[in-house]
Amino acid sequence: MKFAFITDALESLKIQKDSTYAMMREATVRGHEVHALQQEGLVWSAGRVTGHTQRLQLVENASVWYHADAPQISPLTAFDAVLMRKDPPFDMEYIYSTYLLELAQAQGARVFNDPRAIRDHNEKMSIARFPEFVPPTLITRRIELIHEFLVTHSDIILKPLDGMGGISVFRVQRNDPNLNVIIETVSHYGQRTVMSQRFISEVTAGDKRVLLIGGKPVPYALARIPRPGETRGNLSAGATGIARELTVRDREIAETIGPQLAAQGLLLVGLDVIGDWLTEINVTSPTCFQEITEQTGFNVAGMMLDTLEKAVQSPHID
Repeated sequence: MKFAFITDALESLKIQKDSTYAMMREATVRGHEVHALQQEGLVWSAGRVTGHTQRLQLVENASVWYHADAPQISPLTAFDAVLMRKDPPFDMEYIYSTYLLELAQAQGARVFNDPRAIRDHNEKMSIARFPEFVPPTLITRRIELIHEFLVTHSDIILKPLDGMGGISVFRVQRNDPNLNVIIETVSHYGQRTVMSQRFISEVTAGDKRVLLIGGKPVPYALARIPRPGETRGNLSAGATGIARELTVRDREIAETIGPQLAAQGLLLVGLDVIGDWLTEINVTSPTCFQEITEQTGFNVAGMMLDTLEKAVQSPHID
């Protein structure tokens, strides 16, 4: 099979922990062709969507982890699957890319995750579809409502709806001397909609990443333990990742949500679970494959490729 991965610049990938690289490596081991392109390589011209792609040969134990063939212009329909693995920010350029990928789908390309489903599932707001699993949460840009929410819950988390990696995420308590400026900053003085959630003290035991592949949970989560003095459980913010078996509650959440998300074309999803609560649903480029595999021996990339191979062999229903 031929797989095309839409990625960030290849030289920027940190292959010792990158999940896209893990997928590429697993695909190569299975004898599949691996091709790469960047977001700017997507083009619509003469009625079809093409990509400026390069076939990759992966190199083990070398300073440069790949050799790339000369770029070619290829219709996306030439690949058995196109995997959208570009990291956020989820800005207008990202949205334009999903439009192009949706056009490619109409021409017969198989794209994962489904570009429309990515657009429809804001990684913060989509938890509102499953209120039974969500902690007390407020989504608004009205500053007075955020203040009221804080009075009710005393200790809250504020975060923008378009952030990633813990950027611009604040923990705020009633007596915080910077309360007003934090709320004004995150909400842009009431001009930007933000999410407020009751602070979940169990974050000290880890912000768990639960992976769903084809609607089914990987049996281990990566609990991301905040570093001392920090409340953000993001690896990019210095958290430590510890793999753990899913709890009964983790499975309840995953097995309820998973089939619904898979039915909408979301082949790979990362749920963020703190304690017993679902806090985010990640659909753009979920990670943690390598950390889970290294600590448990469970081949997450293998599960992903098993599921991907079955998906591309199934009938294509438009």
